[in-house]
Amino acid sequence: MKNLILAALLWVLFSCSPAKKYAESSKHWEKEISELVKQDETRVYPDNSILFIGSSSIRLWDNIEKDMAPYPVIQRGFGGSNLRDVLVYEDRLVNPHKFRAVVVFVANDIHGGKGDITPEEVFKLYTQLVKSIRKEHKKEPIFWVQITPTESRWHMWDKIQQANTLIKNYTEKHKNLYYIETAPAFLGADGKPRKEYFREDKLHQTQKGYDVWAALIKKSLNENLK
Repeated sequence: MKNLILAALLWVLFSCSPAKKYAESSKHWEKEISELVKQDETRVYPDNSILFIGSSSIRLWDNIEKDMAPYPVIQRGFGGSNLRDVLVYEDRLVNPHKFRAVVVFVANDIHGGKGDITPEEVFKLYTQLVKSIRKEHKKEPIFWVQITPTESRWHMWDKIQQANTLIKNYTEKHKNLYYIETAPAFLGADGKPRKEYFREDKLHQTQKGYDVWAALIKKSLNENLK
């Protein structure tokens, strides 16, 4: 009887979990996720790796291993994913690994188009992702890279910054959570995104942009990893 009750409780918890809630809307990433997971079959990563997870800016970082040296990395960015997608696939992309820290960058929840969510909803999803990671990785530091200002989404910058600020304030109150600020380095003297750091789409970074990113991320890792 006790086992039946326990099983029922577990079923209720799973069916109500955020990942289950968003699974249907995220299933179009399944092929890409399967390809990322398949890499685990052929490659062994050091236990002190830095795991990068998030959207296309992580996926398109072709020189990430060179740029982040001497830190070994695990690269698990996919598509143009949003936080709901990352939450759904966290169990397959993050939990199987041992790592020294995880770096998260997701920038597609507020872009000025259909499907946008509020800054408060972005923050809620961030906290849910942290809780999901903490189920298997209790103490490993989690670094949030500030949603970087871009020309293509500049008209949404105020709302994006609201989400960033909510996350920043949360990290400052919780152990092993860190916030990596990028905006000052990516804004020019005119207060707008520097064109040389972005590709023609005015969204994804050039190598110059990744150079700046790498320097900021490594600086935070150096300061906070013991």
